[in-house]
Amino acid sequence: MRRIVLSSLKILVSAALLYLTLRKVDFHELASRFNVASLGWIGLAIAATFLQIFLGVLRWREVSAECGAPLGLTQATRYNLIGAFFNQTLPSSIGGDAVRLWLVARAGAGWRAATYSIFVDRAIGLIALAIVIVASLPWSYRLISDPGGRTALLFVDFAALAGGLGFLALGRLQWPWLKHWWATHHIHACSVIANRVIFGRQHGPKVASLSILVHVLTVVIAWCVVRSIAAPVLFGQIFQLVPPVMLITMMPISIAGWGVREATMGLAFGYAGLLANEGVNVSLLFGAVYFIVGAFGGLVWIFSAEKAAKGSAPIGVPKA
Repeated sequence: MRRIVLSSLKILVSAALLYLTLRKVDFHELASRFNVASLGWIGLAIAATFLQIFLGVLRWREVSAECGAPLGLTQATRYNLIGAFFNQTLPSSIGGDAVRLWLVARAGAGWRAATYSIFVDRAIGLIALAIVIVASLPWSYRLISDPGGRTALLFVDFAALAGGLGFLALGRLQWPWLKHWWATHHIHACSVIANRVIFGRQHGPKVASLSILVHVLTVVIAWCVVRSIAAPVLFGQIFQLVPPVMLITMMPISIAGWGVREATMGLAFGYAGLLANEGVNVSLLFGAVYFIVGAFGGLVWIFSAEKAAKGSAPIGVPKA
């Protein structure tokens, strides 16, 4: 019952925010801006999304190996594609993580190792995103002159950065009760693994590079979408605006980030002195690109051995 209520609330959030933001969109005018070149840019955005998924696979394999859940390249790629599909169909922007966890656990790694691999991978990605935003703050402050926009940017970013650094600091503490108390045992173990992955010579440089590239590719995808409709937005502006929007969209309060992303993108564009409706246009097409890639992941799921196995539906995912 609780799951149904939460899912219903997320659907309502997405529907309400989409209703409010889509009123700013002139769909006839938007459609008139598409031409043959537009299809080329959308194709590039889709290709960049697949590359982003693959880079995420490489990072996840590094993390999983430290968690005692080693993954083959083909196996991890398949799981990430399936996760991309469920990110678009489950009631949150991180629903695919639950499915990846289930797949890894069912593959023989066990629930603890699978959970640790997903949680640590997600935490590292969040920390990297916060660092990217902090690094671009001097330019963002020049772009966003509105005091409210600056305050919101600082609050969201430093809250994420503080949470990430606090998580890493937890693993450095040697207090025995952290390792044994039920409320901190698993989070402490994940923090220890994250420290080992990030600061170790074996994984650190590779994981750091992959994490930054994943977020840079998000900007590239958004830029391809901008070019597809010839929106009057510069690459530097997209680089400064998209990462904070993605950080906010990670909050599991909607369906695949729909509604939250559009509202936040429109607001961010407005704060930057750009047309708010262009932000909504870009966000809609950005979401459409991920939806297309997610549909491909759906095909991978349909023809996967996991789905064919008897009783294979993950928790929260209805059997087909």
